[in-house]
Amino acid sequence: MFFVFNGTAANSLSLAHLCQSYHSVICHELAHIETDECGGPEFFSNGSKLLNAPGPNGKLTPDGIEQLITKRTDIHYPRPRVISLTQCTEVGTVYTIEELQAIREVADRHDLQIHMDGARFANACAALGVSPAELTWKAGVDVLCFSGTKNGLAMGEAVIFFDRKLARDFDYRCKQAGQLASKMRFIAAPWMGLLENDVWLKNARHANGMAHYLAERLEAFEGIELLFPSQANSVFANFPEHVLTALRARGWTFYTFIGAGGARFVCSWNTTTDLLDGLLEDIREVL
Repeated sequence: MFFVFNGTAANSLSLAHLCQSYHSVICHELAHIETDECGGPEFFSNGSKLLNAPGPNGKLTPDGIEQLITKRTDIHYPRPRVISLTQCTEVGTVYTIEELQAIREVADRHDLQIHMDGARFANACAALGVSPAELTWKAGVDVLCFSGTKNGLAMGEAVIFFDRKLARDFDYRCKQAGQLASKMRFIAAPWMGLLENDVWLKNARHANGMAHYLAERLEAFEGIELLFPSQANSVFANFPEHVLTALRARGWTFYTFIGAGGARFVCSWNTTTDLLDGLLEDIREVL
């Protein structure tokens, strides 16, 4: 287990550690490493290519992975080495244990390793009601980037290798990349508070509950459509453009990276029903 400052460093350095520059990483076309990390994985790996596959509800499928692996086998094609899964996905859905096991079978057939971007891993555990072990090494995950900042910490992510051999010299990689804090205890110590007494899980359960609260009430509005199942702590919905403009004018902040009219609302460990009721009331007035 290694601590780094942020998720981009966690994902980029762990993928670079699993790959050579002539390798490739298979990920979903909406994966954070593809869309939101400024080329970090490619930079730190000295050029490992990201190969994108589509998939329903933001999830890779065994067939989609297989197609990329077998698309070409000649020396001119960057050899696939890692499958990167985002748990929860970029659209708020969750990989089940059975789905992870099916992907592991593909990885085993082709000698690939599995990296998990766990920015919202705690929310996935809470949503499925399973242990972290069941969603990681027991399902065939080789390395997990476990987020603290998405679950209440001020900063700090944990990179967890489930095979000590894979972790060899990773501390040197972190040092070289500027990820060794001069006073690392200030990143490590808050994790004790998060992990003890299952605070991490309580935070995630609360965030998920708030998202479900919001999703159920948005569905009751005419003219608003949920875009994806709200399985964890995110709600994606399609709004008339004038509604989004009016909400921003009233001080609400949200992303609209999923297309015209689509908006993402993320609930956290400290979201309250009062806050969501205020949002819902503003939506009602604007509509």
